[in-house]
Amino acid sequence: MKAMILAAGRGERLRPLTDTIPKPLLPVGGKALIAWHLERLAGAGWREVVINHAHLGERIEAALGNGRSFGLSIAYSPEPTRALETAGGIRAALPLLGDQPFLTISADVWCDWTLGEARTVALASDGRLAHLVLVDNPPHHPEGDFCLSGNRVQLAAGGGTTLTFSGIAVFWPAFFAEVPAGAVIKLRPLLETAIAHGLVTGQRHAGRWVDVGTPQRLAELDSQLTASS
Repeated sequence: MKAMILAAGRGERLRPLTDTIPKPLLPVGGKALIAWHLERLAGAGWREVVINHAHLGERIEAALGNGRSFGLSIAYSPEPTRALETAGGIRAALPLLGDQPFLTISADVWCDWTLGEARTVALASDGRLAHLVLVDNPPHHPEGDFCLSGNRVQLAAGGGTTLTFSGIAVFWPAFFAEVPAGAVIKLRPLLETAIAHGLVTGQRHAGRWVDVGTPQRLAELDSQLTASS
């Protein structure tokens, strides 16, 4: 099973930090944010990782190289400077990801979800096309994204208790079958369509999760990780 780290975002809310440093390379807890993901993936048995990039992407490749220092093999999926959005970026990377289910992780989150659970999810053969890791709604996103009914993800329109998409998911390549190569397409509309057809499962993660989307949250996470090291 391969993993993909989504690292093509510009990091507008983190400017001016991201004017000269790509968001995945911002230091937190003594190492680059993306290094936390790579180390956890290697520790959980992953060997092949795909990373997409756009803004200052050459610096990501220069910093991480072929992944050997992490015990990994890294392949890169470069995108135009304007990037392809999440769904477009994953679609562009499908030739590198192959025809089996794969794990995706947003580079701008920090989470202690047990990555090995992705393999169990991938073994299911119940027709699902995606499996989302959901978390309790943070203060900056109180309305949440989706609801859970058992292990099925539902749209929030029904008025149930909402949860927030963590940026971690398992996808089957068929999820992106209708996305044209090179298209700039967001993930949310595709998720909503698949959810409406009952093709998306999920789970609630009750552990630690941080959306490192602002300088304040970056500084808070840095302090927490430094203190616990």
